[in-house]
Amino acid sequence: MKLFLNIIWLIFGGLLASILWFLLGILLSITIIGIPFALQCFKTSRLMLFPFGSDVLWNLEKHPIANIIWAVLFGWEMTLIYLTVALGYTVTIIGIPFAIQWVKLSKLALLPFGTKIK
Repeated sequence: MKLFLNIIWLIFGGLLASILWFLLGILLSITIIGIPFALQCFKTSRLMLFPFGSDVLWNLEKHPIANIIWAVLFGWEMTLIYLTVALGYTVTIIGIPFAIQWVKLSKLALLPFGTKIK
């Protein structure tokens, strides 16, 4: 079932979101200061491909300053976009599992530092 849901996820937005995260990571890699942020983008890009069956382990005490900088510069916009997409998916019963994944990813988009993808 996870494989089927991941394939549908790729078709309906997951692949595009993964590519956008990857491109953001490449842009942030240009400067030395942006490299830690780029690594988080690459991590999120990988999760965007196959979110079903993946869990995010949270340890937000690890990098609080980096999370605050990320949330102010990038995170809040991405979180709002992801929550809007999740709201759109909840219109139908079939879309509810996808909405749950978008909400999970919105938390990761807001505070990516100190998380591990399992």
